[in-house]
Amino acid sequence: MIKRFHFVIFLLLATSCQFFETEKVSSEKIYKEEMEAIDWKDVDRYPSFSNCDNILEKPEQKDCFINTISSQLYKSISHEGMIAKREVYDTVKVNFEVSSSGQISILEIKMDTVLQKEFPNLENWLLQSIDSLQPVAPAYKRGIPVKTQFTLPVIIKTN
Repeated sequence: MIKRFHFVIFLLLATSCQFFETEKVSSEKIYKEEMEAIDWKDVDRYPSFSNCDNILEKPEQKDCFINTISSQLYKSISHEGMIAKREVYDTVKVNFEVSSSGQISILEIKMDTVLQKEFPNLENWLLQSIDSLQPVAPAYKRGIPVKTQFTLPVIIKTN
């Protein structure tokens, strides 16, 4: 009876060690899985101006950022006293970037040649308007400031 008891205890001890073993996972495997899990097309926090700092929800952060830039552009253009020879209703696409330090720079301005002929200074006005903006807080991804790019449609319509 005692031999059987010792044998059962020995069997339990011999087989139970495998339950305490941990699987070793290489740091490279963890890194690779983490990199695959990250959505590189999205940020945790959008860039913001001082008037947008208190907004916590991501869609509202983006809306506030875009609306601030849009209102600055429209305000700047309206002060230039644009006069057209004919009725104009067109869209200018402004591609810009916010660096990881929060600086805004225009990458490209796409506009129709008819619009360029009607308003030859429009591109300069847009550039000056963006340059006049105060630096912003950059976008953040996992607590790290990152560079982001946006395309902003600017509608040009004459009365």
